[in-house]
Amino acid sequence: MAKYVYDFTEGNRNLKDLLGGKGANLAEMTNLGLPVPPGFTITTDACRHYLAAGVVPDGLEQEVAEHLDALEKQMGRRLGQADDPLLVSVRSGAKFSMPGMMETVLNIGLNDESVHGLAKQAGGNDRFAWDSYRRLIQMFGKTVLGIDGDLFEHALDALKGKRQDTDLDAGELQGLVETFKGIVHEQTGKDFPTDPREQMRLAVMAVFDSWNAPRAILYRRQERIPAELGTAVNIVAMVFGNVGNDSGTGVAFTRDPGTGRQGIYGDYLQNAQGEDVVAGIRNTIPLEELERIDKRSYDELLGIMETLENHYRDLCDIEFTIERGKLWMLQTRVGKRTAAAAFCIATQLVDQGLITIDEAVTRVTGDQLAQLMFPRFDGGADKKKIAKGMNASPGAAVGKAVFCSERAVELSEQGEDVILVRRETNPDDLAGMIAAKGILTSRGGKTSHAAVVARGMGKTCVCGAEELEVSTSEGRFTAPGGVVVSEGDVISIDGTSGEIYLGEVPVVDSAVVEYFEGAEPEDELVKAVDRIMSHADSVRRLGVRANADTPDDAARARRFGGQGIGLCRTEHMFLGERRQLVEDLVLASTDEARQAALDALEPLQKADFTEIFRAMDGNSVTIRLIDPPLHEFLPDIVDLSVKVATDGATDKDRKLLAAVKRLHEQNPMLGLRGVRLGLVIPGLFAMQVRAIAQAAKEVPGARPEIMIPLVAAVQELESVREEAAKILAETGVEALIGTMIEVPRAALTAAQIAEAAEFFSFGTNDLTQMTWGFSRDDVESAFFSRYLDQGIFGVSPFETLDREGVGRLIRIAVEEGRSTRPDLHLGICGEHGGDPDSVHFCHDVGLDYVSCSPFRIPIARLEAGRAALTDSDSDTR
Repeated sequence: MAKYVYDFTEGNRNLKDLLGGKGANLAEMTNLGLPVPPGFTITTDACRHYLAAGVVPDGLEQEVAEHLDALEKQMGRRLGQADDPLLVSVRSGAKFSMPGMMETVLNIGLNDESVHGLAKQAGGNDRFAWDSYRRLIQMFGKTVLGIDGDLFEHALDALKGKRQDTDLDAGELQGLVETFKGIVHEQTGKDFPTDPREQMRLAVMAVFDSWNAPRAILYRRQERIPAELGTAVNIVAMVFGNVGNDSGTGVAFTRDPGTGRQGIYGDYLQNAQGEDVVAGIRNTIPLEELERIDKRSYDELLGIMETLENHYRDLCDIEFTIERGKLWMLQTRVGKRTAAAAFCIATQLVDQGLITIDEAVTRVTGDQLAQLMFPRFDGGADKKKIAKGMNASPGAAVGKAVFCSERAVELSEQGEDVILVRRETNPDDLAGMIAAKGILTSRGGKTSHAAVVARGMGKTCVCGAEELEVSTSEGRFTAPGGVVVSEGDVISIDGTSGEIYLGEVPVVDSAVVEYFEGAEPEDELVKAVDRIMSHADSVRRLGVRANADTPDDAARARRFGGQGIGLCRTEHMFLGERRQLVEDLVLASTDEARQAALDALEPLQKADFTEIFRAMDGNSVTIRLIDPPLHEFLPDIVDLSVKVATDGATDKDRKLLAAVKRLHEQNPMLGLRGVRLGLVIPGLFAMQVRAIAQAAKEVPGARPEIMIPLVAAVQELESVREEAAKILAETGVEALIGTMIEVPRAALTAAQIAEAAEFFSFGTNDLTQMTWGFSRDDVESAFFSRYLDQGIFGVSPFETLDREGVGRLIRIAVEEGRSTRPDLHLGICGEHGGDPDSVHFCHDVGLDYVSCSPFRIPIARLEAGRAALTDSDSDTR
């Protein structure tokens, strides 16, 4: 028969899946001989059964009764006994810490009879007993019975007036109990339950139910805690911090959770129960003051803190109560900390010999490193928030609002900081995006053009700020409340929170980015980052490359630790002044005219590739031949139509309009693009391959890899490969020829495609949208938020790789591709290449490298090291 209840003496910290974090750690402290009130834990198995079936599992109530009987025997008192009551707390406790997200009820067992027995226990302290009773009704009414907590608060405030709650006497508190019982009856139609065991039973159900409370669901989604875990319930003998001034409650950290510095950190509140500290109803005092108030308890607490930190080998977060001079430990857990503290504490523990440097690498995360890399606004500064959008690319940016790319470039060249504001961006905005300090759009999501490009450049970006009415023609936007921002007005955008502010907000630079740019590590934090990154690099198996299209991006990638370029997109090489040549190519009516346009493009592309090869200095450069459909490089069909309808239209305008109409597709993402374009436009891919080969000949040590995009059938690749191989042979240049796996059919026929491909690079952006049937530029703003709210998504599949769907396709392609070609080189070049969770998947599945935007290279390096140090099934949270 299943076991659903464990005494604290039966558990340990390794049973978090079953006992939850709180229960497992209470058991661990009990086994260490620390002063823990006795109690027992109802397992997460029981919670999961209850949530699935709507009733508790068979046998649970009997087990609870048996453990309660044992607890009563141990304490020498019965639950709610009139003359000498045992009281218990009923507290939640999930595997992962979810502070304040679920329910707790204290003082279970009090009623109109036992309240007098409690006063007797406390030496005739009637005030303490009635205070405890009113707390029970207040907590029980709110958390178990679902009564609006403000009703109790308003009644308490009306009684207190301007006094503290500690100033209320026993008579006033007794009257408050009656008031609270009246609220319960008025709101529920029933009296407050006075049967102690019924109180406990209902409280347990309330804790189970709180697992699916809206705030708990939201927190789990934010922290990516699986919804199926459930919570344990801890039933603990009550100890009281509200007996008098020789009692109290507090929280303590074994190190500063903000900076990682060693010392005494925490708060204490005399004559109070635990919720008083959290609720902030009275001002706490620094933990150091406890030494003056109760030195014996203070010294004992410091000793226990040292014991726990050495035992857990980490920063510990501790809750404690002192009851009439007796110290009790109510909880400990590995404490939450800031990103800066995480890195500092990890290396401190190495220096103290508590953990190894391997463990230190697993104690920090890529998400924490990302927080340290981006500039941030000064938290203490005055800010006027005017709107909020999606936090598309972290950081803090301040500048004058501009509404077109050309103006952004113009002002930037004059030394002005600017924020480029658009409804949405497109490739033509690239120059303005480069010039701007940040990008703000009223449309689009986290994988829109603005977001993807901004992250690649390390630019702060806020997308999808739908509250803004952006008029680019008038050079202004209107925010809620009628706030109008015109060109030249200063705004500040926070890419971490998505918030938009009017005026300048002071920005604090990131010393960590300066370190990655080549500065010597000086302060403790940067030295800690340096040590951990160095070790991560020494143990990781995955290579880390960059998605880089320009020499500047390539150079930055190398400074940030990139080991080559995994994706060099060539479509940007067709923009700007070169659009004229693309137009000539599209309008060419003869082979000679088409070849003339290609001949004009070739030296320009060669020059681009030459500079990139030089910047990478002998590292591999994977160049993707042109991917988007040609009409994206032509004028907009609406603009052309309007122009042709006027008297000023030229013959070329009319020809261009005809060409744009001819090339127009209902769904260009699934149309004439990628390898299809190379097969339909004679000489296009050949021109690019020749440019690559000629550039490689000019740069000693250049290592080009030529990637054919959007291949779905091996025959497509064979046709392009034959032509490319011939050009390479003629020029005497060696280069790998491979393909981007971004079409589901390519993944499913990888064994065939590997016959013609020397490498695969998984383009997970397109592979994700084709597998899901999503258009990534449309769906995020359309319905992703609802999918996230309903729990259909835990996280956007464009942010973190969908292991079950897209990931399965990748596994198939890896296994089948290498079955054909054992030395097949495998990488990933979609946005997922810089996502921490996705990097772990890439390690597990056996890829050789990940490729990501330059600013995400350090994150990928760290996560690749962490992946090498943890098993594929281990918990890396």
